[in-house]
Amino acid sequence: MIRKVRYYIFLKDVFLLTISAFGGPQAHFAMMLDLLVHKRGYLDEKDLIELTALCQFLPGPTSTQTLTAIGFKVGGPNLAYLTLLIWITPAFLIMTFAGIFISTLEQYDISMEFARFIKPMAVGIVAYSAYIIIKKVVTTKLAVVLMIVAAIASFLVRTPYVFPVILLIGGSITAFDYKRHEREEKEGIRIQWSNFILWAGVLIGAALIGASIDWLGIRIFENFYRIGSLIFGGGQVLVPFMYTEFVEFKEYLTSEEFLSGFALVQAVPGPVFSFASYVGSISMKEYGMLGQMMGGFMAALGIFLPGTFLIFFVIRFWEELKKFRIVKASLDGVNAASSGMILAAVVLLSQPLMGDYLNYAVMLGTFVIMFTKKIPTPFLILAGLILGVIL
Repeated sequence: MIRKVRYYIFLKDVFLLTISAFGGPQAHFAMMLDLLVHKRGYLDEKDLIELTALCQFLPGPTSTQTLTAIGFKVGGPNLAYLTLLIWITPAFLIMTFAGIFISTLEQYDISMEFARFIKPMAVGIVAYSAYIIIKKVVTTKLAVVLMIVAAIASFLVRTPYVFPVILLIGGSITAFDYKRHEREEKEGIRIQWSNFILWAGVLIGAALIGASIDWLGIRIFENFYRIGSLIFGGGQVLVPFMYTEFVEFKEYLTSEEFLSGFALVQAVPGPVFSFASYVGSISMKEYGMLGQMMGGFMAALGIFLPGTFLIFFVIRFWEELKKFRIVKASLDGVNAASSGMILAAVVLLSQPLMGDYLNYAVMLGTFVIMFTKKIPTPFLILAGLILGVIL
C-alpha cells in the first residue's frame, strides 16, 4: 500500500513537471533536480547526473529518457511506461491540435499574417540553440573541423539519408582519440537483449509494412521511428532531420507551416520532440480532422518509442559500458556532427525568409534577446503573436 501511494505521488510530480517544464533538456534537468532529488528524494544528485549522461549517450529525447529512467528506478517498467505517457501526452495533444488549427485556417483561406513574426523568431531560436550546443560540445580543433564538414554536407546533400552517415562518420573519427579520456577499471558486461530486439524488430517491421501498405499514417510512423532511432542531442537536432525529409524531400508541409509549428512548440511545456506530432498532423491534412489526429499520434508514437526501448535496454549495463574510453570518445564526434547539422538548419530555415529586412531584424533581435536577457522562450513567442495581431 505504501509503495502504491509512493508511485501515485511520483506520477503526480511527473504531471507537475509536464505542465511547467519549459526550455528544453537543460531547464528540464534543473527542474528534475529541484523536485525529484531535493524535494522528494527519489534519487540523489549523482544518480540524476549519471542517468542524464546515459540519455545523452543514447539516441532519442534526453529529457524524456531521463524521466522514464527515473520511473524505472523508482518502480520498474510499468511505472516507467506510465511516466512516459503522462510526460508526453499534454504536449502531444497541444501540438496535434495546433496542426489541425493551422490546417483549418489554410483550408478556409484565413490569413496567417498574425504569425508572420514567429517564423523568423523560430530561426533566431534555432540559431541560439546552435550557439549553446556548440559552446558546450565543440571544445577541440577536431570537433570544430567535424562541425564545419557536417554543416557543409548537411546543406549540400539534400536527402534525409545523409544524417545518419554524418553521425556515424563523426563518431568513428573521434573514437580513435580515445586515449585522451581517463582509463577506468571494468568488470564484465551482462546484456539482456529483449528490449534491443524489440527496438530492432519494430524498426524492420515498420519499414516492411510501410513499403507494402499504402497508408500515409504507417509511413509517418516509420519515418519518425527511424528518426527517433538516429537523433542525438535533443529536440533541436530534430530540425535538420525533419525539415529535409518532410519539407524538401517529401513535401508533406511547407517551410512556412514548419516554421510556425517550430515556433509554437517553444511555448509548450514538456518535450520538444512533441513537434513531431505537429508535423504528423499537418502531413495528414488531406485525411480530415480524424486523420490529422491519427497523424499526430503515429508521429508521437514513432518518435518516442525508440528512445524508450533503448533506455530500457542500456540502463541495465550502463554502469560498465560508460567506463569504456572508446564509447566516450565516439560521442564527442556525434555531438560535433550534430552541431554542424543544426548550423546548416539555420541557413536552410532562413532561406524562405530572405529578401525581407524585417525578417532579418526579427531573427537577429530574437538571438540577441535570448543571448542577453534570458527571457523565457514562451514569452517571446507570445510577444511575437501579439505584435503580429497589432501591426
